[in-house]
Amino acid sequence: MFIPGKYLLFLGDVRDRLDAKTASGLIDWAPDRCLGQWRLPACGIDLGLPDLDFAEARAQGAKTLVIGVTPFGGAIAEDWIAPIAAALHAGLNVASGMHTRLNNVPAIAEAAARSGASLFDVRVPSAPYAVASGGKRSGKRMLMVGTDCAVGKKYSALAIAREMNARGMKASFRATGQTGILITGSGIPIDAIVSDFVAGAAESLSPDNAPDHWDVIEGQGSLFHPAYAGVSLALLHGSQPDALILCHEAGRTHIDGYPDFPIPDLEECIETNLRLARRTNPDVRCAGISINGRALPADERDEYLRALHERFGIPCFDPVATGAAGLVDHLENGGSGDVMADRQIVGVTQRTN
Repeated sequence: MFIPGKYLLFLGDVRDRLDAKTASGLIDWAPDRCLGQWRLPACGIDLGLPDLDFAEARAQGAKTLVIGVTPFGGAIAEDWIAPIAAALHAGLNVASGMHTRLNNVPAIAEAAARSGASLFDVRVPSAPYAVASGGKRSGKRMLMVGTDCAVGKKYSALAIAREMNARGMKASFRATGQTGILITGSGIPIDAIVSDFVAGAAESLSPDNAPDHWDVIEGQGSLFHPAYAGVSLALLHGSQPDALILCHEAGRTHIDGYPDFPIPDLEECIETNLRLARRTNPDVRCAGISINGRALPADERDEYLRALHERFGIPCFDPVATGAAGLVDHLENGGSGDVMADRQIVGVTQRTN
């Protein structure tokens, strides 16, 4: 999907930075396309971009207003409709990753028709998908799995794929959510697929490939999430991963938005994901642990990663603060990735780019 850039990022009236993960992901992984931000007065976050109105954004070269927030349920709020329509009248295209389709909102569809601007629904599947076959495919696959939603699965996959590509390895980032699709221009919005076909869509996302090629697959949800475990399981089965990366946010104690559901022990998370992944790939292993350490000071983060490595014997890294060099070193050096089997010490390598 080609969406014209540069982007003006719509933040609406969200008050939690976690709800702006689409905008944050674009700023971190496609900064050259992010021109400014647009906020309602009640918005409680600032992503550090210039605040531009729609005319200013157009004058500075913006082509598309991107809905940069992902509220619970994925609905377009009533208070957003008028400004989105105004952006269209100002000549901006609009791209959205909401479950609500832009064309299904009459005022937005009418504004697009009158202005001639385009609407892009990133969360709409572009093709039908078959029921999963369960057949083994050539190539290698690495899937990010999480202790919860919004713990760094997308960032981990992007960091790993970037590190592999920088070394000349054959690797492709495979997006499964709207932000990843906006960053790379391709992928499958896996949580918008009818449930019977999610595993089949995951098979389609990572087809047969060269024996030394890695598909680095963005995960979704968590097997331990009371609402989103279904999509996580189907993605786990359809991806047939050879390697899993467990993603976790340091300090998170319960499922976000569900205080009665504590985060399980990491051992339980790894064991459960491996047990269920073996349904379609008996040789799957856990190759590493990715930590979102945004809440930790640098010295505490490094010690946290070292302690995890000592505990599990596999590479432990922060995709933003340290990058994925240690994990890729481990894979290139022949580490099997079996939990508690590989005792190679992988140092914390500070990211230089």
